[in-house]
Amino acid sequence: MKRLYFLTALLIWVGCKEQKDIKEHTSAEVRPNVTSIADKIANLKDSKNKEVMVVAHRGDWRNAPENSIQAIQNCIDMGVDMVEIDIRETKDGHLVLMHDETIDRTTTGKGAVKEWTLDSLRTLRLKDGLGVPTPHGIPTLEEALRTTKDKILVNLDKSYPIFDKCFQIVKMTGTLDQVIIKGTKTRAEVEQEFGAYLDQVYFMPVIRLKNGSDQIVSDYIKHRKPVAFEFIVTKDTLGLDSYFNQIRKEGSGVWVNSLWPRLSAGHDDEKAAMDINTYQWYIDNNIDIIQTDRPKLLLEFLRNKNLHN
Repeated sequence: MKRLYFLTALLIWVGCKEQKDIKEHTSAEVRPNVTSIADKIANLKDSKNKEVMVVAHRGDWRNAPENSIQAIQNCIDMGVDMVEIDIRETKDGHLVLMHDETIDRTTTGKGAVKEWTLDSLRTLRLKDGLGVPTPHGIPTLEEALRTTKDKILVNLDKSYPIFDKCFQIVKMTGTLDQVIIKGTKTRAEVEQEFGAYLDQVYFMPVIRLKNGSDQIVSDYIKHRKPVAFEFIVTKDTLGLDSYFNQIRKEGSGVWVNSLWPRLSAGHDDEKAAMDINTYQWYIDNNIDIIQTDRPKLLLEFLRNKNLHN
């Protein structure tokens, strides 16, 4: 009888342990891979790091309206490193998230952003990628930065002409070490127009690869090394991998967009949706920052290659 009790207890214990192991294994599989903001900042500043950074273009816009708080939160939840958002100024001087100069495409209203006050924009709803109105409203830059604070890096696009105003909000929200701005400017132009801020935020030059572009890159590296360069690569070029590798050795990251074929020599997100190994082109060419419209797909590829945590 004692032996029967012992065997029964043993079977119950083994069964419970197996269930616990299965539960823990399942939880480990579904738990998102999210690093701390300190890790993301350290990776951004370390161009020699083998881990590739993922930037979500206008947030996770396939699953929430572009430039919405939900699109940003989705990126945070899935472990994206950086979110790109677009900034526009309203009629009464407030800064809101909006890609276009007008609100026609992405909201239930019409007209230019600069013709609307913030209060009037608050009455509108954002549309999804199919143009269907949603419950989401237009966020301010302050609201967006408070969502990202201590969670994810932020690239402010369309912000260069109004960065004096953006800077005040970035500073107020305590996100200076999380924000990158960019522009298609030479070093001399940037220092003249933007010099007061260059030591307080990350600035990234946007470079279209063509004759003479290497001189602009060399001037930046020699006199004011940026945290990264964003390159527009219209076609595959012999020696691209070694060129990007040298830039990373000099201490600047290399950012390339997978959004459309003309930005990455045809190795874009839609091609990757049919063949995920399309993204291997970025690895082969020593690119360590990729801006994508398919963050979930890119994360899957990189994690399978042990190139993202």
